[in-house]
Amino acid sequence: MECTMQPLDDLRIASIDELIPPVTLLERHPLTTSAAATINTAREGIHAILHGTNDRLLVVVGPCSIHDVDATRLRPLTERYRKQLLIVMRVYFEKPRTTVGWKGLLNDPFLDGSFAINEGLSIGRKLLLDLAELEIGRASC
Repeated sequence: MECTMQPLDDLRIASIDELIPPVTLLERHPLTTSAAATINTAREGIHAILHGTNDRLLVVVGPCSIHDVDATRLRPLTERYRKQLLIVMRVYFEKPRTTVGWKGLLNDPFLDGSFAINEGLSIGRKLLLDLAELEIGRASC
């Protein structure tokens, strides 16, 4: 009786696509001076709150895994409550414990099972820059 060897590796891999290099992503969506200022100011504000030199409340908001990339809705609240609160957007792109269903913006940005990861990376980077450009987290009292 002859035994034939069956392949053991890559049984469920349909195709392999190259990921966008990080440098290309940074070139497509560069950090602006104003976005960098927002990030630095937010970090300073968080540090001051955590060390008791600023009496505002730090509020970290955001979904389990973001899918709606409209970053504009939080801006009016940051302005309205800037003297009492430092509102910072928590942006989480993946659902690492999800084994069935949607895995997150980076893996499936169009919510259609396409797994357009390069587009997801680009959309995610742009969202972070949009939040910084809107000065989410930057408002100081």
